[in-house]
Amino acid sequence: MLHVKIVQQGVWHMSKESMPLAAGYLAATIKADPVLRSNCDVAIENFSGSSSPLEMAVRLLREQPPDVVGFSVLGWNVRQFAMVAEAIKQANPRSLIVFGGNHVANQGERVFRLYEAVDVVVNGEGEIPFRELVHAVLEGRGWEDIDGISFRGGEGEVVTTAVRQRIDDLDEIPSPILTGTIPLLNDDGEFRYDVALLETNRGCPYHCAFCYWGGAVGQKVRAFSRQRLRMELECLAEAGAETIVLCDANFGMLPADREFVDDLIEVKERFGYPHALETSWAKNKNATFYDIVRRMRDAGLQSSFTLALQTLDDQTLTAMNRRNMKINQWRDLADWLAAEGLDSYAELIWGAPGETPESFLRGYDELAQYVSRIAAYPLLLLPNTEYTDHRERYGFVTVRGERDDFEYVLANKDVSLEENLRMQRFLFWARLLAENLVLRDTWAILREVGDLSQSAAILSLADYIEAQDTPGARLLKAAAESSTADPDSLAPALEFCFTEGGFDEMVQGWFAQRLATAVPAEWRKAVGEVLQFDLDSRPLPQPEKRGFSRAELVVVNGVRQWRVKREYGYDVAAIVRNARHADEFKRAPRPRPVAMTLWFRHGFAELARSTNHEETTHYVARAERTSGLAVG
Repeated sequence: MLHVKIVQQGVWHMSKESMPLAAGYLAATIKADPVLRSNCDVAIENFSGSSSPLEMAVRLLREQPPDVVGFSVLGWNVRQFAMVAEAIKQANPRSLIVFGGNHVANQGERVFRLYEAVDVVVNGEGEIPFRELVHAVLEGRGWEDIDGISFRGGEGEVVTTAVRQRIDDLDEIPSPILTGTIPLLNDDGEFRYDVALLETNRGCPYHCAFCYWGGAVGQKVRAFSRQRLRMELECLAEAGAETIVLCDANFGMLPADREFVDDLIEVKERFGYPHALETSWAKNKNATFYDIVRRMRDAGLQSSFTLALQTLDDQTLTAMNRRNMKINQWRDLADWLAAEGLDSYAELIWGAPGETPESFLRGYDELAQYVSRIAAYPLLLLPNTEYTDHRERYGFVTVRGERDDFEYVLANKDVSLEENLRMQRFLFWARLLAENLVLRDTWAILREVGDLSQSAAILSLADYIEAQDTPGARLLKAAAESSTADPDSLAPALEFCFTEGGFDEMVQGWFAQRLATAVPAEWRKAVGEVLQFDLDSRPLPQPEKRGFSRAELVVVNGVRQWRVKREYGYDVAAIVRNARHADEFKRAPRPRPVAMTLWFRHGFAELARSTNHEETTHYVARAERTSGLAVG
């Protein structure tokens, strides 16, 4: 019996597992083969992002050294997996070690030079090549006739076989969900993963200079059948999956996407799950997208709608190969989403050639006038991309990560090292405070009343916190100084901001001491109440640590929620609602005591360290005004 292990590791440290969809496809493909099913013992080993090479090696070797090991490799785990592969080779020198995934595809020369234990690199979709490799091991033959791989030849040279054509009919790949290859429930009968991962299609028609999405850039989009997807949705709903996250590059541009959402809504009505759908929405929004969004809203399906702009600078857009995207329509889209009462956020990348600190912050603040939640990421050079293949043209100076294998940009032809370091500090505070929803409505109020742009307000708060000498301030300052593109580098700072009352004290101190002159006197109390409302309504991990001693845990429509009663001296909801309409801010509001009930979705304690802001948004309080007069 051939012992086959398929290894996957999530990027974040989560209290729940990350669903091993990629490993599931490989395992299901092997189990569907009659010969391999009879002669192979196949198991998925799914690890947390915090698992060390030691922990992974012990688990993989505890029972019996495997004969074949397939690793689903990305930039955050390639080094750790290489250490684990070395341990496996020592225990079983004849084991076959296979690396596949975006970070190693077409990188055989480098992989084999750096990682002696690796035998084969898969250069595209992995399901069929991996199945054929297992057949080859079982039959005791070579790999020369297997398309789409690289391996070491007899003299140590790198042999790369013919390019394998992509799978036209994706339903040929057995479903790991329908076959039970991926277990969906834990020992308590609950859905075991943080979110449910699903693919509806593969392929991306764009050629963005920084991206290598699944190796399918510039490719025709191929879709799984509607019937299969419907069955997978039903299976996930029966298991109680609250959130579906699609691994698609451009969901919402095809008629089939509308059909998928129709089925999703029907499944939700039948089973009560899922509650939310998250995905990478199509860059160009057409009539199909708008129809899908309306249907989801009417059905009560939550989502975050992305303005994936990456930059607002024309010169930088040209270098990114993104001029063909109709991003000039983003303002209308942002206004439409806001008018429909739908959550949206934007994405920007700092460090691309053509961008300067001034142009980036100008674009950031222009975006912030329409959507305050901006995910601003540092540029990483990824394998097989335009930026990486032509690095000399762009003047990139990079350094590899200490724990991961990404190339971090230190400078390029347009940005010096000092300018980049200054912007890295801004990215940390912008991601912490705005992207991850620590504060939300305050930014717009300060812009309208205090003439303070979002970037200026963020840096003002950062300056204040870094000047303090409290344990919380020292924690945040240290996090800012050591922050990297690794999402987990934000985790301790996020936990503090969501959990500890000391953060509230710092924010209130900043408002009292740094913004006293920025905000007109007649507005000061009202803005202070909006700031308090922002602090109160941010996601709630543990009520008692935030001073909500009277919080009640109740069940509403089958969902556990915290109910918290608060009082404010102004109608903060009306002030926030009017922030997008300048005419409403010609004069300061009058005091108007109101009582409000804040409804928090239960379960954020498990996510307080998570940097998955798309999940976090579902835990921001829903505010319900109880009366126009303060209670009690």
